[in-house]
Amino acid sequence: MSALRSALGSLDLAVLEWMHRHVTQAGISIAQAISHLGSPLAMTVLAFAGTFTLLALAEWILLAGWVAAFSGASLIDRWLKLAIHRPRPIYAANLLPHSSWSFPSGHAMGSLVGYGMLAYLLVLANRGNPARQRSIVILATVLILAIGISRLYLGVHYLSDVVGGYAAGLVWLATCIALVELGRRWQQGSLRLTPTS
Repeated sequence: MSALRSALGSLDLAVLEWMHRHVTQAGISIAQAISHLGSPLAMTVLAFAGTFTLLALAEWILLAGWVAAFSGASLIDRWLKLAIHRPRPIYAANLLPHSSWSFPSGHAMGSLVGYGMLAYLLVLANRGNPARQRSIVILATVLILAIGISRLYLGVHYLSDVVGGYAAGLVWLATCIALVELGRRWQQGSLRLTPTS
């Protein structure tokens, strides 16, 4: 275990230093803009927008899954940070106005769950259009990966923070989607999110 921890630590530092050597002012501006898309504020706006939309459509099972996904991701992120207490990389102080724990990356976890759930709903709404469904999944994947990379580029997280955030987010997202699918099968009703032809 100590050997694995040492290897991960070495990889974390190698990636951190490699990113730092390639940082430019223009790159920082771009990375900050991308990073904002996975910020707590962006996720809160997305959460409320989805909640109001699903309320208007009276899609109660999807609404329950949506709310559970966002609230659960926030709680898991907070619990892991408090449980692990990993300090931020040394470069984080240049950009973060206040200190917080580093593992896992809340941006990585939040964006995977938030945009993952959005992609899931959009895929449901576009059943019968495989090309559009693939585009939705690809765009969501690219956005989620870009947010994680932006956190590394900015030097506010280690690689293992981002990977850990993705891993925790993926488990929680899969759990929420699985429960929603079970609920939909029990309901045996047609989804109003599906376009009529």
